[in-house]
This record gives sequence, C-alpha cells and structure tokens, in this order.
Amino acid sequence: MNLMNRYLPRYQFAEEHSLYIPATPAQVLDAVSRPEVVDDPVARGLIALREWPNRLAGRLGLPSTLQHRPAFGLANFTPLGRDGDREIAFGLAGCFWQSDFGLVELADAEAFAALDVRGLAKLVMNFSAEPEGTGTRLTTRTRVCCGDAASQRRFQLYWWLIRPASGLIRRRLLGRVKGAVGGA
Repeated sequence: MNLMNRYLPRYQFAEEHSLYIPATPAQVLDAVSRPEVVDDPVARGLIALREWPNRLAGRLGLPSTLQHRPAFGLANFTPLGRDGDREIAFGLAGCFWQSDFGLVELADAEAFAALDVRGLAKLVMNFSAEPEGTGTRLTTRTRVCCGDAASQRRFQLYWWLIRPASGLIRRRLLGRVKGAVGGA
C-alpha cells in the first residue's frame, strides 16, 4: 500500500474488498485496468442512474454539465503509478456530491499530490496483489479525504447513498479481473 499511503495518508472515509485469484500477482495487476475488464455493464447502469437527472435536464433544454461529456469511468481517474507487481493506484478529486461530480482535471500524479483540497474531496483507489498459496489475494481499497468540515459533511451524505453501489462495482471488478486471468 505504498502508493495509497503516499498519495492519501490522511482520510475520513474508507472501503475495502478482496478476492483470491488463482494467478500470479503480475497477471492480476495487468488485468486491473484492461478496458474489457473495467467496462462492466452493471457499473455502466449504476453510473447512468447516478447521472440521469443531470443528463435529463440537458435533454429538456435546462442547464446540464454532463450533456456533452462521456459517462463517468476509470478514464476520469488520474493514474498515480504502479509499484511492481504489488500495487496500482488511481486518484480522483472533486465535489463528488454534485450532480456532475465536480471533477478537477489533474494532469498527473504530481498534480494530484499538490492539489489543495479545501472545498473538495480527494479519492485514491488502489489494487494490491499479495501472493497467497498458489495464487494472489487482490484487494481494492478506496480512501477519501475531504479538505474541510463543509466538504466532509456534504460527502458524508453522498457516501451513505452511494456506498452500496460503489461496493458492488468494486466487488464486480474483482470478479471480472478473476475471470480475465482465467480464474472464473
């Protein structure tokens, strides 16, 4: 968890899921960000449901910040790096409780690390691969740090609402990684 600890050592919210996969750590981490693995129809559906009010507003001629943007996905995350066959991490920053996620575009890991989070939330999602028996224990962790009390209150309510769907998406992603490396 070196990357996770480097980019978000302090946080108020966290979630963790893991799954045993009968493959090497390298195979497992290589599969984590493959497009066919992360493109899950259930995740797409949940994200479409989350974005529906903002997109509907645009179709009705009302202000919409999502009307001409692709659906939210892994492409919105900033790659933070890979630590050999141990860990891969992605970062995201914004006002996630807003209907358009309030995302802050970040050029790279250095920009993510330097971002002042007052008024925002900063999120790191990692995948760590630990050898276990003849396979690998793949764990995904999500940590969120809110930059001030007001953003923490806003995120708290959002977290309660989206955490079940977020957990489902992460568990499905673990299963999709397992299927991609032949461990179905």
